[in-house]
Amino acid sequence: MFRLITAGDRRIMLRVNRWRAPLWVRRWMLLATRGGDGWLWSAIGLVILLFGGARRMEALETGFVSFGVAQISFFVLKRLIGRERPCATETHCWSSLLPPDRFSFPSGHAITAFAITFALGLYYPDLLAGLIFCALSVAASRVILGLHYVSDVVAGIAIGIAIGVGAFAWAGSIIPA
Repeated sequence: MFRLITAGDRRIMLRVNRWRAPLWVRRWMLLATRGGDGWLWSAIGLVILLFGGARRMEALETGFVSFGVAQISFFVLKRLIGRERPCATETHCWSSLLPPDRFSFPSGHAITAFAITFALGLYYPDLLAGLIFCALSVAASRVILGLHYVSDVVAGIAIGIAIGVGAFAWAGSIIPA
């Protein structure tokens, strides 16, 4: 099963790396991946702090918890698994973005994006679709920029959702609504 996933990842990576994306896609992916570096989530947190209503502090606390768990999770998992990034084996045709570390699995950007999205989006259901769009953009950017394999991002999404939902449930159990 692992070989099948790895072979599929490699085929997709080679196809994506050789795709000459239109300029608007390149700009969107670079902006999305930079947003996933933290400034986007900080801006969303500031908006919630200013306009988030009565539960804003609980929502922000839950967001911070999910962020912390996400950071620890991907840091530990990347070092345990040690999968090399696709950009280490195949050059990308247009992206020259350098990875933040040398390990690929799972995608820390995807874990963090989805952990924060679900931790905050469950407090603010009207924002959930927009948050998911942002998180999906961050996750897709990691593949399109040649920094991750598809399975790295899919695993990151699943782990991030579990962390975000878990943080929301945890906050609900310790902080009365």
